[in-house]
Amino acid sequence: MSLLDRLADAHIEAAVERGEFDDLSGSGRPLPPDPARRVPAELRAGYRLLKNAGFVPPEIEAQRQFRDLETLLETVEPRSAEAERLTRRLRWLETRLRSTRQGRALLRRGAYAETVRSRLAGGAPDADT
Repeated sequence: MSLLDRLADAHIEAAVERGEFDDLSGSGRPLPPDPARRVPAELRAGYRLLKNAGFVPPEIEAQRQFRDLETLLETVEPRSAEAERLTRRLRWLETRLRSTRQGRALLRRGAYAETVRSRLAGGAPDADT
């Protein structure tokens, strides 16, 4: 145990003795699962730093763009030049997502979620999902 670890432990023990942790919210309940539990320990601090700074993995950003394009495509005139441009961009993003394991998982999860929403709304699921 390093000097810094021992110093931190001493401060924590002193705070416990003073009762500073007695009235914490969630006391006695288990901690929520760590969203970065699958990230190697040596990378977690860096990933959290990037996440807190607003950066997201490329697959998540591509999925966000994909959903935004789908929504935008619903608002434009069908068979217009704009619809064609948006469709090409959508297919390019889909191809990009399918090129990685995480992207394929995100696409499957999105299709599954749409099927569930459709069934809960009383509609029939899409034929291709």
